[in-house]
Parts: sequence; C-alpha cells; structure tokens
Amino acid sequence: MRHVKGNNGMGREDTTDTMSLKARIVQALKSETEKGASDVRMATLRLIECAVRDRDVCARGRGVGEGCPDADVRSVLETMVAQREVSAREHEEAGRIEDAIREREEIEVIQKFLPVPLSGSKLEAAVKDIVEDLGASKLKDVGRCMSALKKKFPGMIDTGSAGKAVREALSRS
Repeated sequence: MRHVKGNNGMGREDTTDTMSLKARIVQALKSETEKGASDVRMATLRLIECAVRDRDVCARGRGVGEGCPDADVRSVLETMVAQREVSAREHEEAGRIEDAIREREEIEVIQKFLPVPLSGSKLEAAVKDIVEDLGASKLKDVGRCMSALKKKFPGMIDTGSAGKAVREALSRS
C-alpha cells in the first residue's frame, strides 16, 4: 500500500497489480502471519518464499543485483504447481487421500499468485491476432505462433489448449 493524495480521504490505494510478484508473496506472508492463517496456507507461503529466495541467491550469484525477475518467479511457481499435481496423483493412487487433499490445497495457494491462463474466446482472439500478425498459414507455423503467444502473454498460455487453438486456426486458413 502507498499513500495517495486526493482519493476522497481514504489515504490508501490497492497496488497489488503494480507490485512485483516477490513483493506480493512477501506481503501475503506478512498478512497471513498477522491473521494467524491456516497451517496449509502459512506453510505453503513459506515454501514459496524460500523457493523464490533461493532463486534470488542464484541470480545474485550470476551478477543480477536485484535478484530474479517476475518471469523467473512465475516459473518457480509453475514448477511448484506441477510438482504438487504429480504428488497428488501419486497419493491418490496409493490411497493416501488426506495427503492428496493437502497437495491440492497447496496448489490453490500457489495459483493465487499466477495469472489466469487464457481460455475460450480470449484464447481464440489472441491466437487469431498472432496468426494474422505472423502471416502464418501452415501447420509448420505452429511453433512460431506458440512462441509469439508465450512472449505476448507470459505465464498466461496453457500449451495444450493453445496448441490446439493454433492448429485449428491454421487449418481454417
């Protein structure tokens, strides 16, 4: 939060959209600590913070003074989600339902920091724009289109559904 002049006397403005991902994580951990949040939420936030801090240390070792950028933090979070999805499936297969439930609860906490993937009409519109911008017309252009989508919408592209949408768009052209 920051002080803002001329906002009807409220004195504060929500800046979560302008905060870095690392700052949002630290703020969430601080807020949950003050509230005395659930064990799963607190533990997951601490794990996220540790993973990001580890990535920061590695970045500083490479000479990046401010630590890792949001794209790297997003990558860490996506990896954590993928790991938990695998663990949840393994727990379910082994009959450890409580452990699978906990993994899914952790996934929910982590996903709150990730952008919502494009889907439906928004994905189709984005794919259409990319295909037109690149002048793509053949299935061999799928890779180029996917790269452009990922670059234009970082962290918001589910490769499975986006690849299918790109193939459909290219088959129509």
